Amino acid sequence: MGSAEVRDGPFSLLGDVLHVSVGTNITTRNVFFQGGNASLTTNIGTAVFLYHAVDQPVQSLDTGVGFRAWGVSSELTLNGGLLPTTSVSRSAEWGDPLIAARYHRDFGNGFGLTAYGDLGGFGVAAHVDWQVVGTLDYALKSWVALRLGYRSLNVNYQGGGALGFNVHMKGPILGATFRF
Repeated sequence: MGSAEVRDGPFSLLGDVLHVSVGTNITTRNVFFQGGNASLTTNIGTAVFLYHAVDQPVQSLDTGVGFRAWGVSSELTLNGGLLPTTSVSRSAEWGDPLIAARYHRDFGNGFGLTAYGDLGGFGVAAHVDWQVVGTLDYALKSWVALRLGYRSLNVNYQGGGALGFNVHMKGPILGATFRF
Protein backbone atom coordinates (compact mmCIF):
# COMPACT_ATOMS: atom_id res chain seq x y z
CA MET A 1 0.00 0.00 0.00
CA GLY A 2 1.21 3.48 -0.73
CA SER A 3 -0.10 6.97 -1.25
CA ALA A 4 1.18 10.31 -2.44
CA GLU A 5 -0.14 13.86 -2.65
CA VAL A 6 0.94 16.76 -4.84
CA ARG A 7 -0.23 20.21 -3.72
CA ASP A 8 -0.17 23.56 -5.55
CA GLY A 9 -1.82 26.37 -3.63
CA PRO A 10 -5.40 25.36 -2.72
CA PHE A 11 -5.43 22.40 -5.15
CA SER A 12 -4.01 18.92 -4.66
CA LEU A 13 -4.02 15.52 -6.28
CA LEU A 14 -4.15 12.57 -3.89
CA GLY A 15 -3.25 9.07 -5.13
CA ASP A 16 -3.43 5.73 -3.37
CA VAL A 17 -2.63 2.15 -4.46
CA LEU A 18 -3.34 -1.12 -2.69
CA HIS A 19 -2.33 -4.66 -3.72
CA VAL A 20 -3.82 -7.60 -1.83
CA SER A 21 -2.96 -11.17 -2.76
CA VAL A 22 -4.24 -14.10 -0.69
CA GLY A 23 -4.23 -17.83 -1.26
CA THR A 24 -4.72 -21.10 0.52
CA ASN A 25 -4.32 -24.82 0.00
CA ILE A 26 -7.48 -26.89 -0.14
CA THR A 27 -7.61 -30.18 1.72
CA THR A 28 -9.81 -32.90 0.24
CA ARG A 29 -10.43 -36.49 1.28
CA ASN A 30 -8.16 -37.52 -1.63
CA VAL A 31 -10.87 -39.55 -3.35
CA PHE A 32 -12.44 -37.40 -6.04
CA PHE A 33 -9.65 -34.79 -5.90
CA GLN A 34 -6.10 -34.82 -4.49
CA GLY A 35 -6.20 -31.42 -2.77
CA GLY A 36 -5.96 -28.09 -4.53
CA ASN A 37 -5.56 -24.37 -4.01
CA ALA A 38 -7.49 -21.11 -4.23
CA SER A 39 -6.23 -17.56 -4.71
CA LEU A 40 -7.65 -14.05 -4.89
CA THR A 41 -5.75 -10.97 -6.06
CA THR A 42 -7.12 -7.45 -5.74
CA ASN A 43 -5.50 -4.28 -7.11
CA ILE A 44 -7.01 -0.93 -6.18
CA GLY A 45 -5.99 2.55 -7.33
CA THR A 46 -7.58 5.79 -6.16
CA ALA A 47 -7.07 9.32 -7.51
CA VAL A 48 -8.83 12.32 -5.96
CA PHE A 49 -8.62 15.98 -6.97
CA LEU A 50 -9.01 18.09 -3.78
CA TYR A 51 -9.69 21.77 -3.12
CA HIS A 52 -8.51 23.34 0.17
CA ALA A 53 -11.90 24.81 1.18
CA VAL A 54 -11.00 25.79 4.77
CA ASP A 55 -7.49 26.87 5.80
CA GLN A 56 -7.31 28.10 9.39
CA PRO A 57 -4.34 28.01 11.79
CA VAL A 58 -5.61 24.93 13.70
CA GLN A 59 -7.88 23.21 11.17
CA SER A 60 -8.31 22.56 7.47
CA LEU A 61 -10.90 20.97 5.19
CA ASP A 62 -10.36 19.59 1.69
CA THR A 63 -13.21 18.51 -0.59
CA GLY A 64 -13.07 16.93 -4.01
CA VAL A 65 -13.95 14.37 -6.63
CA GLY A 66 -12.11 11.42 -8.11
CA PHE A 67 -12.30 7.76 -9.02
CA ARG A 68 -11.28 4.35 -7.74
CA ALA A 69 -10.17 1.63 -10.18
CA TRP A 70 -10.57 -2.02 -9.18
CA GLY A 71 -9.02 -5.19 -10.62
CA VAL A 72 -10.01 -8.52 -9.09
CA SER A 73 -8.99 -12.02 -10.15
CA SER A 74 -9.68 -15.38 -8.53
CA GLU A 75 -8.57 -18.91 -9.31
CA LEU A 76 -9.59 -22.29 -7.93
CA THR A 77 -7.75 -25.50 -8.84
CA LEU A 78 -8.65 -29.01 -7.67
CA ASN A 79 -5.98 -31.63 -8.41
CA GLY A 80 -7.16 -34.79 -10.19
CA GLY A 81 -8.10 -37.96 -8.30
CA LEU A 82 -11.02 -40.07 -9.49
CA LEU A 83 -12.15 -36.92 -11.29
CA PRO A 84 -9.85 -34.96 -13.63
CA THR A 85 -8.06 -31.80 -12.54
CA THR A 86 -10.47 -28.87 -12.54
CA SER A 87 -9.57 -25.20 -12.69
CA VAL A 88 -11.86 -22.16 -12.66
CA SER A 89 -10.77 -18.51 -13.06
CA ARG A 90 -12.81 -15.32 -12.85
CA SER A 91 -11.73 -11.69 -13.15
CA ALA A 92 -13.25 -8.24 -13.43
CA GLU A 93 -12.08 -4.63 -13.73
CA TRP A 94 -14.16 -1.52 -13.11
CA GLY A 95 -13.92 2.10 -12.02
CA ASP A 96 -16.11 4.05 -9.61
CA PRO A 97 -16.62 7.83 -9.39
CA LEU A 98 -16.01 9.30 -5.92
CA ILE A 99 -16.76 12.36 -3.82
CA ALA A 100 -14.28 12.92 -0.97
CA ALA A 101 -13.51 15.07 2.05
CA ARG A 102 -10.56 15.34 4.44
CA TYR A 103 -10.48 17.23 7.75
CA HIS A 104 -7.37 17.93 9.84
CA ARG A 105 -7.23 19.43 13.33
CA ASP A 106 -4.00 20.50 15.09
CA PHE A 107 -3.92 20.11 18.88
CA GLY A 108 -0.49 21.69 19.43
CA ASN A 109 2.83 20.20 20.53
CA GLY A 110 3.03 18.32 17.21
CA PHE A 111 -0.19 16.35 17.70
CA GLY A 112 -3.15 16.37 15.34
CA LEU A 113 -6.07 14.34 14.05
CA THR A 114 -6.97 13.62 10.41
CA ALA A 115 -10.25 12.17 9.11
CA TYR A 116 -10.74 11.21 5.45
CA GLY A 117 -13.76 9.75 3.74
CA ASP A 118 -14.95 9.04 0.24
CA LEU A 119 -18.17 7.69 -1.22
CA GLY A 120 -18.72 6.37 -4.71
CA GLY A 121 -20.04 3.75 -7.03
CA PHE A 122 -23.55 5.18 -7.29
CA GLY A 123 -24.51 2.22 -9.49
CA VAL A 124 -22.15 3.33 -12.29
CA ALA A 125 -20.08 0.16 -11.79
CA ALA A 126 -20.22 -0.85 -8.13
CA HIS A 127 -23.47 -0.41 -6.25
CA VAL A 128 -21.55 1.29 -3.45
CA ASP A 129 -17.85 2.00 -2.86
CA TRP A 130 -16.75 3.83 0.30
CA GLN A 131 -13.73 4.39 2.51
CA VAL A 132 -13.03 6.05 5.86
CA VAL A 133 -9.62 6.67 7.41
CA GLY A 134 -8.87 8.22 10.78
CA THR A 135 -5.37 8.91 12.09
CA LEU A 136 -3.70 10.41 15.13
CA ASP A 137 -0.75 12.42 13.80
CA TYR A 138 2.52 13.47 15.39
CA ALA A 139 4.91 15.88 13.62
CA LEU A 140 8.49 14.92 14.44
CA LYS A 141 9.85 17.77 12.33
CA SER A 142 8.30 20.29 9.94
CA TRP A 143 8.92 17.84 7.07
CA VAL A 144 7.97 14.46 8.66
CA ALA A 145 4.87 13.27 10.55
CA LEU A 146 3.96 9.84 11.95
CA ARG A 147 0.39 8.55 11.67
CA LEU A 148 -1.42 5.82 13.60
CA GLY A 149 -5.00 5.04 12.75
CA TYR A 150 -7.67 2.84 11.23
CA ARG A 151 -8.80 2.31 7.63
CA SER A 152 -12.05 0.78 6.38
CA LEU A 153 -12.65 0.17 2.66
CA ASN A 154 -15.89 -1.37 1.38
CA VAL A 155 -17.18 -2.25 -2.09
CA ASN A 156 -20.30 -4.03 -3.35
CA TYR A 157 -19.93 -4.94 -7.03
CA GLN A 158 -21.97 -7.34 -9.14
CA GLY A 159 -20.67 -7.59 -12.70
CA GLY A 160 -22.62 -8.67 -15.75
CA GLY A 161 -20.78 -12.00 -15.70
CA ALA A 162 -20.39 -14.57 -12.97
CA LEU A 163 -18.26 -12.45 -10.62
CA GLY A 164 -19.63 -10.61 -7.63
CA PHE A 165 -17.34 -8.84 -5.18
CA ASN A 166 -18.75 -7.70 -1.83
CA VAL A 167 -15.79 -7.01 0.45
CA HIS A 168 -15.08 -4.99 3.57
CA MET A 169 -11.33 -4.57 4.22
CA LYS A 170 -10.50 -2.92 7.52
CA GLY A 171 -7.76 -2.66 10.07
CA PRO A 172 -5.11 -0.54 11.77
CA ILE A 173 -2.63 1.51 9.75
CA LEU A 174 0.77 2.95 10.57
CA GLY A 175 2.29 5.50 8.23
CA ALA A 176 4.59 8.44 7.77
CA THR A 177 4.23 11.65 5.78
CA PHE A 178 7.26 13.30 4.19
CA ARG A 179 7.01 16.87 2.85
CA PHE A 180 9.32 18.09 0.09
